Amino acid sequence: MALGDDIRSDLNKMVGNSWSIRNGNVVPGTDDVGLYNNDAVKLDAVYLYADLLGSTKLARDFTPEVAGKVIRASLRTASTIIKKYDGEIRSYDGDRVMGIFIGSSKNSNAATAALKINAAMQEIVQPTLYAKLPTLSSKGYLPRMCVGIASGEAFIARAGVRGSSDLVSIGRAPNVAAKLSDIRETGTYRTYITEQVYNRLKDEVKITKGTNMWEARSAEVGGERMTIYRSNYRWSV
Repeated sequence: MALGDDIRSDLNKMVGNSWSIRNGNVVPGTDDVGLYNNDAVKLDAVYLYADLLGSTKLARDFTPEVAGKVIRASLRTASTIIKKYDGEIRSYDGDRVMGIFIGSSKNSNAATAALKINAAMQEIVQPTLYAKLPTLSSKGYLPRMCVGIASGEAFIARAGVRGSSDLVSIGRAPNVAAKLSDIRETGTYRTYITEQVYNRLKDEVKITKGTNMWEARSAEVGGERMTIYRSNYRWSV
């Protein structure tokens, strides 16, 4: 079969059939979701994206070997923390990782993970990288991650080529979380959450020593004006 015919056949199966959507109580894996039957799992979830800052400088000013170690160290650290707070890893995209949180404490767990990622990058990842790769320090590269968090309904489906398929999350929550992780501000703000997430945080994730760790601000996110909350706090791991 010619390549064009192969693509048309795949699209006729995917686009021509109705969705088969079911509610999910756990974050599905690839084998739990069908491909050609348009299977999808609907989740009420919190999405977290952790994105490495300074990737352009990293690629421009350092060897692939050095850049690769920075990316691996950062993604490994973020992923370990996400999983520690009951998040499920379902996507890596270059220098960014996505975690999905469900359950009664999903908002607080995601926010805690974000503040811990900020701490780990400053207190563990940076000193380790500088010690092992001194060129990072001498050239002024600062390893940091920006985290975006949003909550809401999304559904998870498969996309890919035949058996080599992965999962995609479709909905406003994953889209907004990804956009929040792209925010680049001067200063030390590294965590951004939606108002909906903030309103559902436990007090211990909002307040420390009588001070609110989160600052409300209006921002345009993906073409939509909304209230978000940002934080420059970090929780040591």
